[in-house]
Amino acid sequence: MNTATRSLDSSLSETVSRTLQEYLDTLGDHEASNIYRLVVDEVERPMLEIMMRYTHGNQSRAAQCMGINRATLRTKLKRHNLL
Repeated sequence: MNTATRSLDSSLSETVSRTLQEYLDTLGDHEASNIYRLVVDEVERPMLEIMMRYTHGNQSRAAQCMGINRATLRTKLKRHNLL
């Protein structure tokens, strides 16, 4: 992994960490629930949208870029009403 890729990974991780902490801070006395699903959905949908645009709708290429198989990609696209 080159330095630019490591820097992007770190930046994404830091952004998610900061945003999640801000979300939890705004909850105040309210109990946090379904945080895992919330974070996954918030990240997964825009990732799918961007990857499908990046690959001009080519599901096989999008799946390959994402490191998942095409069937998994289709399941995720359906879950987010992107198919």
